[in-house]
Amino acid sequence: MPHLMVCNRQISWTLTLVLGYLFYLLLGAMVFQLLEKQAEAQSRDQFQLEKLKFLENYTCLDRQALEQFVQVIMEAWEKGVNPEGNSTNPSNWDFSNSFFFAGTVVTTIGYGNLAPSTVAGQVFCVFYALFGVPLNLAFLNQLGKGLNAHLITLERWVHKPGRAQVVQTLAIALFLATGTLFFLVFPPMIFSYVEGWSYGEGFYFTFITLSTIGFGDYVVGTDPNKRYISIYRSLAAIWIVFSLAWLALVFNLGAVLMEKFLQLKWPKSDQGTAEEAVTKLEDESAQPRIHIPS
Repeated sequence: MPHLMVCNRQISWTLTLVLGYLFYLLLGAMVFQLLEKQAEAQSRDQFQLEKLKFLENYTCLDRQALEQFVQVIMEAWEKGVNPEGNSTNPSNWDFSNSFFFAGTVVTTIGYGNLAPSTVAGQVFCVFYALFGVPLNLAFLNQLGKGLNAHLITLERWVHKPGRAQVVQTLAIALFLATGTLFFLVFPPMIFSYVEGWSYGEGFYFTFITLSTIGFGDYVVGTDPNKRYISIYRSLAAIWIVFSLAWLALVFNLGAVLMEKFLQLKWPKSDQGTAEEAVTKLEDESAQPRIHIPS
């Protein structure tokens, strides 16, 4: 009977979580539609107007020829070729860019602005990801354990008798603030300076990248009008990997807080099976959980 009560409670909270999750998706869909649909329509109308002006200025072209040229540009863009500039643009597949691409594969970021176009490259990419993603997870898990060990050490230090509450709070805040500055605040400054973005755009790129969402609307080192140092994108890839471990730890902390908020940890029961089930859940939740956010 107690076990049945625990199962019913688990089903009830699971259903609540599913409904809350669906509501969150619906809310996001409505807000994005409200914010972006009108701007998209204006951009589409502006583009059509520019095409009409182009045809008026170059009467030797007809609409069909212009549409074919636009299609050529779209195909080039889909293959990772920037239509701006000329044939002297740096290759997308030099070592630095290839290193950056390899990092986006194993971290599952996948910006979408560049992909293998040859059959051999596509086949290799599949097997490379097949083994690389678990390897990346293991690597980030190990980094996360190291960060978690520092957190445990800090927690033990601040909870020693005689430590003032203010000192405890300041110590933990300093630890979190240091990671935030190093991984989320300073990098956008660098990207903004190098890429010519605003700080808001740099921060947007940073978070979208480290959360592995990776829309591909902002990608470092892709402006053909700028000259980058050869290891720029390689350094960016290294920064991404180490930042992912820290951000995964933060996301895990947020997940734990969310679980507590939703009361997903059932109260203990004095009866045998229920108590064993709850103890098992608590033991599992106490284990380090570092993963790639997705």
